[in-house]
Amino acid sequence: MKEFNSKDYKKQSQTYQPKPPYVVNCVKAFVIGGLICTFGELLTQMYIHWFGFSEENAGNPTVATLILLAALATGFGFYDKLGQFAGAGSAVPVTGFANSITSAALEHKSEGLVLGVATNLFKVAGSVIVFGVVAAYILGIIRFTIKALF
Repeated sequence: MKEFNSKDYKKQSQTYQPKPPYVVNCVKAFVIGGLICTFGELLTQMYIHWFGFSEENAGNPTVATLILLAALATGFGFYDKLGQFAGAGSAVPVTGFANSITSAALEHKSEGLVLGVATNLFKVAGSVIVFGVVAAYILGIIRFTIKALF
């Protein structure tokens, strides 16, 4: 009986693995992500024309509405099904982040509000908050330097 090393095993096992449908996955991600973004633009136009927001200020209620809808969809289990179908297309920044925060809260609610929900919310959101603060600081320094030089 022949001994297999890890390279032989890997080569042998790859012959039995199905090939992922890259093109289909990309098309689904593109379409679903585009639909989410189109819905966001429709919300923005609704806030401008129906509620009298300026173009500059209409983004705030749009983002809040998208976050609320994504959190509700996560709570009812719809967003997970959308994520399984669309893959990366459901990870559009605002709704994807709302989904990750809400799912972390739902997953750890049995551990209590502070040690379960709040702690795990900041595990997910902490890196995003730190990145935002650091990026804003660096961009502020760059802008200040450019203004000082010119």
